[in-house]
Amino acid sequence: MAKRWRIHPHDPDRIAALSHAAGIPAVVAQLMICRDVTDPSAVRVFLDPKLSALRDPEQLPGCSCAAERIHQAVQSGRRIVVYGDYDVDGMTGTAVLYLCLKLLGAEVGYYVPHRVDEGYGLNCDAIRTQAAAGVGLIVTVDCGIGSVEEAALARELGVGLVITDHHEPGNELPAADALVHPRLPGCSYPFGDLSGSGVAMKLAWALCQRASGAKKVGKQMKDFLMQAVGLAAMGTIADVVPLVDENRILVRHGLAGVAQYPTLGIATLMKITKLHGKKKLTSEDVGFMLGPRLNAAGRLGQPQLGVELLVTDRQDRAEELAEYIDELNAQRKTIERKIQLAAGKQVKERFDPVEDAALVLADHGWHQGVIGIVAGRLAEKHHRPVVLISLDKVGLKPGVGSARSVPGFNLHAALEACDEYLLSHGGHAAAAGLKIEEGKIDAFRAAFCEIAAERIDEQDRTAELAIDTETPLSALTLDVVGQIERLAPFGQGNPRPMLCTTGVTLDGPPRTIGADGNHLSLRLEQHGVSFRAVAFGGGDWAEELAALDGPIDVAFRPVINTFRGRRSVELHMVDWKITSS
Repeated sequence: MAKRWRIHPHDPDRIAALSHAAGIPAVVAQLMICRDVTDPSAVRVFLDPKLSALRDPEQLPGCSCAAERIHQAVQSGRRIVVYGDYDVDGMTGTAVLYLCLKLLGAEVGYYVPHRVDEGYGLNCDAIRTQAAAGVGLIVTVDCGIGSVEEAALARELGVGLVITDHHEPGNELPAADALVHPRLPGCSYPFGDLSGSGVAMKLAWALCQRASGAKKVGKQMKDFLMQAVGLAAMGTIADVVPLVDENRILVRHGLAGVAQYPTLGIATLMKITKLHGKKKLTSEDVGFMLGPRLNAAGRLGQPQLGVELLVTDRQDRAEELAEYIDELNAQRKTIERKIQLAAGKQVKERFDPVEDAALVLADHGWHQGVIGIVAGRLAEKHHRPVVLISLDKVGLKPGVGSARSVPGFNLHAALEACDEYLLSHGGHAAAAGLKIEEGKIDAFRAAFCEIAAERIDEQDRTAELAIDTETPLSALTLDVVGQIERLAPFGQGNPRPMLCTTGVTLDGPPRTIGADGNHLSLRLEQHGVSFRAVAFGGGDWAEELAALDGPIDVAFRPVINTFRGRRSVELHMVDWKITSS
C-alpha cells in the first residue's frame, strides 16, 4: 500500500549552529534535530550515554522495600520462586532475579505460565501449587500489577508476594508485600518506560547493595550486574519500549556486555545464530536473531526452557536447549507462514481497501501464540487496526483474538466500546487480546469497523513514512554512514535514520532472495554511484520494478555491511515510487 512521505525540513543554518556547538558532523546534527535533541549538552549525553547515569535503584518506587523483604526471606531460608512472563522481557528479567538470588545463597526456583493453558500473569492455580510445595515468597517479573484477586489468595495462603512490573496500573492495586513499578500511582520516578527486565535489573542491583551493606559491591556481584545489564538490554529491545533515557543506557552498555560476558546459554545461542565472535552486537541482532528464538519458546508453550537456557551452567544442557529452541523458532516460522497465507487470502476476498477501516479475521485452528505476529504484519501492511481470532476446532472453547493497532487509534478504548460482544479483553492502545464466542464475531466485526471508521480520518488510513533528510547516493561514504551509526542503539523511540533520494535507476534486474522469496536484492545507481540494496519483505516488488524503464525515488536506511572482513555501505530499501517528471 502506497505511503505518504514526510521529509523533515532542512534548515542549513540550524544544522551548522548545532554542528559547531556540539562538535559533531553536519549529518549527525541534522539527525539530532529530527529527534528533537537540540541542546549541545543533551546531544553529547545522547551520543555517549554513561552507565553511571543510571538512577540508583532506591529511587525506583517500591524497590528498597522489595529488596528488604526479599533479603529477609533469603536470610531466613524461605523458599523463593521468581514468577515471570512468557515473553523475552519476562524470561530475561526472570533470569536476572533467579541468578541474583542464587548468588546470594537463596533457595530459589522459577515459574513461567503456559501461554495458552494459563494465560498471561499470575493465576490462582499456580499460586496454590507453589503454596502446596512450600514456597514462602513469590517475586513476579513483568506481571502482577493488576493481580488483585491473586494477591489476596497469596495472602490467604500465607505466601509472601513481591510484584515487579511495568504495565499500566489499574484503579485498584494488589495487596502485595511490595510493589516495584516505575509509574506507581503517587510516585514521581523520572522515567516511566523501563521494561520488565529493566525493573528486575534495578531490583537485583538493590539486592546486591543490601547484601553488601554498601552502595559499591564486590567484584563477583559487579560482574553479575554487568551480565544482568546485558539480559535487561535483550528484554528491553524485545519488548519494544522507547530506547531513550535509562533504556538507551541499558541497551548501549548491555549489548557490549552480551557480546563480551554472555551467560553460557546466550553464548551457545549466539553460535547457532552465527553471532559468536562478533565484537559489537546491535539491537537488530537481538531483535531479529536472538529475541525471536527465545520468544518462540514462549509462543509455542515452552517458556520454562527459555529461562533454563539463560541460567544453565552446564555446557551440554545449553547446547541441547539452544538447538531445541532454534527448532522451535523454525516451527514458529512455518506456523506463521501458514496463518499469513490464510489471513492474506481472507483479506483479498473480503477486504475493501477504500471502505473498510479495520480488519477482523478468524479461522479454526490458528495458533494462539502466533496470531499476534501476523496481526502486527497485516496492520503494518494495510495501515489498519487488525484483529486475528483463533477459533476452537471443535467449537467447545471461545475464540481467542490478538489485536494490533496503528498510530492514533486506541485499541483498548475501541475494545471497551465493543465490550458487549466480548467475553473478556485486555491490553493497551497498541496491542490487545480478547476472547469471544464464535457466533458473535460478525456483530463484533461490524461494531469494531464502525468505531475505526469514526476514529480514524480517511487520510490517516494511508501510512506516513517519516524521512529524516534527502541525500544523494554519492554522500553515503563509509565515514558518513559510520557517523550515522553513532546514534545507535536503534529501536522504538530512536529508529535507524531514514533517508531518501530521487532519480535512481536499477543497475541490473532485481531478484528475490530468502527461503520463500519474500525479500528483494537489487543494485541502485545514481550519477555513476551504485549500492547494493535489500528490501526485507519486498519480494512482491520484483516484477513491478523489473518492468520499469524510468527512474524511481527510494526511501532507505543506510547500514554498514561487513562480509569476510570487508566493510561496505548497503541500503535497506523501505519504499519507492516513480520519479515525477
